[in-house]
Amino acid sequence: MIQSLFLLSPVGEVLIERHFRGVVTSRSVCDTFWEQASVSINHHGGVSSATSLLLNEQHYDSVAPVMEVPESDQGTLYVISILRDGLSYLAVCPAEVSPLVVIEFLHRIHNIFLDYFGSPADESAIKDNFSTVYQLLEEMVDYGWPLTTEPNALKGMIRPPTVMSKLLQNTSTLVSDELPSGTVSNMPWRASGVNYTQNEIYMDIVEEVDAIVSSTGSLVSSDVSGSIQCQSHLSGIPDLLLTFKEPQLIDDCSFHPCVRYALFEKDQVVSFVPPDGNFELMRFRIPQEKNRHFSPPVYCHSQWSFDSSNNGTNQGKATNSDFDDNAPKTTSGRIMLQCGVTSLSSLIFSASRKGPLQVEDVAVTIPFPKQTRSTSGFQVSMGNVVFDEAGKVARWNLGKMDATKKATLTCNFKLQVSTNKGSSAASSGSGAGPSSTSSESERPSPPNLSLSWKVPLASVSGLSVSGLSIRGESYRPYKGVRNITKSGVFQVRCN
Repeated sequence: MIQSLFLLSPVGEVLIERHFRGVVTSRSVCDTFWEQASVSINHHGGVSSATSLLLNEQHYDSVAPVMEVPESDQGTLYVISILRDGLSYLAVCPAEVSPLVVIEFLHRIHNIFLDYFGSPADESAIKDNFSTVYQLLEEMVDYGWPLTTEPNALKGMIRPPTVMSKLLQNTSTLVSDELPSGTVSNMPWRASGVNYTQNEIYMDIVEEVDAIVSSTGSLVSSDVSGSIQCQSHLSGIPDLLLTFKEPQLIDDCSFHPCVRYALFEKDQVVSFVPPDGNFELMRFRIPQEKNRHFSPPVYCHSQWSFDSSNNGTNQGKATNSDFDDNAPKTTSGRIMLQCGVTSLSSLIFSASRKGPLQVEDVAVTIPFPKQTRSTSGFQVSMGNVVFDEAGKVARWNLGKMDATKKATLTCNFKLQVSTNKGSSAASSGSGAGPSSTSSESERPSPPNLSLSWKVPLASVSGLSVSGLSIRGESYRPYKGVRNITKSGVFQVRCN
């Protein structure tokens, strides 16, 4: 299945290289991948994973997830890749395989790294834990096939690194001498002998809204997907039963291996023995007819303007560029943003919610045109702005907002654009219209903005839990369930 695995840094450096089938894959496949990936600003190294403003992959992941390399040393190879925390995970396959299986496995590898090393699992985390990374890959893959991917089973074999273990890494090993009990049972996701003095389980029903909003504020398209994130600290082997008030609200479900899928198909209930710790119980989608009348809780209006006059620094002085029609010119631009919370929203709030609508973690990502040379400072009425000079991207962090707060941002910037009077004159002599006779600068079109937000104790679909019962154990745990709605790929078009 998988012949080799590579991890590339944000600048294309090979951090991890592992071959599983006795064949050493040439690093030329990484060069072929990087030629396409480096077109985007993050892959090109302009934005590091630690200081990146573009933490959402949709802004910079422009490379195809499946790539064919026909002229390699081993013939035709298929490179399947993902991008997480600034690192490129490359799986090289010698034959056609199901790409979704490989992509899911690569995501699982990164999630294991997050569980072991913390967030973010970026270049520095990998470099600080080289030996643990190779030990994990040795246990997770067997001759190119995924083997052990459950965190509890892996932690039973390879202990997570600590400060003391790093100090003693030359004299001791993190690999356990005993095989974990979960690997030889029918429940590899749960270890045996788990015991807590306080038993509790928490669930978050998270709904993510992917939407495109026009410059006038109207909704162009929207899609809602959801997941149930759990945190379980239960003793013994508890058997849980989760029921919904309106199970018909969810569609296209995928489950954690602990869920009894046949019972859900029959009775629309989720029966499972939970893993210990944090895990994702299930993912689902909300049918389109259920979110047809969705109204975003946050609005963002933008206005871009460009000055056609030459505002260079050599005003009053003749330079060579003044006599060269094709020389790049410097022009100025201005952006004005207004952001706030709408008083009317289609979100359905939980009964425990009190007070007016409050939106948390509001932020606006502003990609400037690639021709931008400089910015003359940001003026904001609230929040703060961080500008990435290499990526030409600004992030406006607003934090918590309600309907009484309205935020504004203004910024002036300079662009370097090119003019081409020669081609205009040629087209004019050939009988072109009057629009081609004028010398117009190649002005960039205003880029779309990205809006992020989160509303606790609210949902788009109204999905709620009617009951969570436990069987097989005598104790009564503390249980908590809440709804969270947040933005996914939320794009706002500009004038």
